[in-house]
Amino acid sequence: MADFSQEQCNAWKRRHFLGAAAGVATVGAASGLLPQVARSQPRKITLAWSQASFCQVPVPIALERGFFTQNGLDVEVLNWGGAADQLLEALATGKAEVGVGLIHRWIKPLEAGLDVKIVGSVHGGCLRLVGVKSAGVTTDLRTLKGKVIGVSDLNSPAKQFYGIHLAKKGVDIDKDIEWRVFPADLLDVAVKKGEIHAIADGDPNLYLIEKRNPGVFAELGNSATGEYAEKICCVLGAGAKFVREDRKSAAAVVRALAQASNYVAENPNESAKIFARYTPKFEVSDLQRLIAELTYKHHPHGGRLQDEVQAFAADFREAGILKKSTDPVRFAHHITQDVLS
Repeated sequence: MADFSQEQCNAWKRRHFLGAAAGVATVGAASGLLPQVARSQPRKITLAWSQASFCQVPVPIALERGFFTQNGLDVEVLNWGGAADQLLEALATGKAEVGVGLIHRWIKPLEAGLDVKIVGSVHGGCLRLVGVKSAGVTTDLRTLKGKVIGVSDLNSPAKQFYGIHLAKKGVDIDKDIEWRVFPADLLDVAVKKGEIHAIADGDPNLYLIEKRNPGVFAELGNSATGEYAEKICCVLGAGAKFVREDRKSAAAVVRALAQASNYVAENPNESAKIFARYTPKFEVSDLQRLIAELTYKHHPHGGRLQDEVQAFAADFREAGILKKSTDPVRFAHHITQDVLS
């Protein structure tokens, strides 16, 4: 098991400082201004992603708008339906070279030492927390003390993310809150039965729940606003062996997805139409509204990415999700890799 304790932390901090002092490329450079990968034949790679997650729309955009091809890649996408730790294991063992997922779900498995590097990011904020008004839950997080929050699983990104917020408000997330698991599309049924008093989940599911139940919920948190509005949400991971052996291709994936994220930010309506072909159960108008609300212009890499991972690690340790012995600086340095420098 990996050890990210305080021991030798000063050496890690010195390296981190020197790396930052050397300077990193701007987000604009990562978005396509850097030279593209040049090779006679496209590099074939497998990218794992979740087709059910609308926030990962840059993946099909990169495919259909040719950003992967422009960067010398022949990408096969794998629609991943398994758990986050299984996806990370697939990257570590080379079953897929790269994958996209939520930082909140990856932090804990990566603490265990899986040989995976976070090399890029796709966007900021896509998680929300809503309370049931009739249950006495208001926009004050402290009104959740003694209440039951419904989640899709106990390692869900929304549970982990709002665990941070509740801990910052002095709420003990293990003693003051009960977390109860229900299938995502049945969380509003649990509300109607009085089994839960709030829902922590992501869109589009939570958006559709509110659409079916107008006036029932009060929003307590939205990761696209406030303190975390300009922080990462979905990130790009790569097998460490792949990064070591083919750094140029890893950089090409980072660059292509950054270009795709910028395209989504500038063309949310067209992006929604493209993504609707992958998730036909969602109306294009709903996807257009949701995509327009996310921060696709925020997709840092390099030093800034490492800083944001470090901030999340510190928050997760404070909330008791990571071990108290895990040092955020050393941890972030170990699990991130700047492939564009």
